[in-house]
Amino acid sequence: MPVNDENARAQDGTATEPAVPRLSADTAPLYEMVKRHISDAILMGKWPSGTVLPSEVSLAQSFGVAVGTVRRALFDLATEGLLARRRKTGTVVTGRSPHQTLRFFFQYFRLHGRDGALLRSQAAVLSLAVERGSPEECTALDLTRGAPVLRLRRVRRIDGRPIMHDRFILPAPRLPGFPDRPEDVPELLYLHLFERYGIRISAVREQVTAELADTEDCALLALTPPAAVLAIDEIAYDQAGTPTILAQHRATTADHCYINEVR
Repeated sequence: MPVNDENARAQDGTATEPAVPRLSADTAPLYEMVKRHISDAILMGKWPSGTVLPSEVSLAQSFGVAVGTVRRALFDLATEGLLARRRKTGTVVTGRSPHQTLRFFFQYFRLHGRDGALLRSQAAVLSLAVERGSPEECTALDLTRGAPVLRLRRVRRIDGRPIMHDRFILPAPRLPGFPDRPEDVPELLYLHLFERYGIRISAVREQVTAELADTEDCALLALTPPAAVLAIDEIAYDQAGTPTILAQHRATTADHCYINEVR
């Protein structure tokens, strides 16, 4: 996270500089990485409403990037509603919800609290394997017949409680060097695809249904049958319109609600 809880805000309401590693260019533009670190601090409550951000020069020094890179990131975040640029005060956290974009959609957990509060989940990978794709999977991912696919299973928790489990199928030929140990898989998978491989998710098709929990649901989500789960079948497409991710998500919504607002 960009800042530490203990020093997120100075006495005068000015945010301390993000305690993050100095950024280096990989696949993602540096300004996008700066935006992510700053929006993390804001959306997860590290920089609350009314906080005045450090100066552009100070932020640039902290991130190890050019002032122009920080300026573009701040401009975008102001356009999205997270920040306001005030002539005498500086750059201030507005406290408003951001205009929904795919960047926020994939960066944050889609199950929210009953009050609409954004929640951060912790993901643990249960299994990871590269196998020959089925004919249906290869067709769906626009791969040649029998091409390898990466299969990933994980469970997500909030405050230690299992809330959702996921199955992902990804095209292995497009992901050279993907982690081969479950513990090395980044929690923010879709952002990793963008930052490491330049794969930007630009469109998503979801089918959402309510179903009775099966044996696996009960085991992974600590449910007692009969219980209901929210089932989400997803196909995600990259910036070129190529199908990139097949995913299945199954969640308990007893204490949460599913929010999908993208425009």
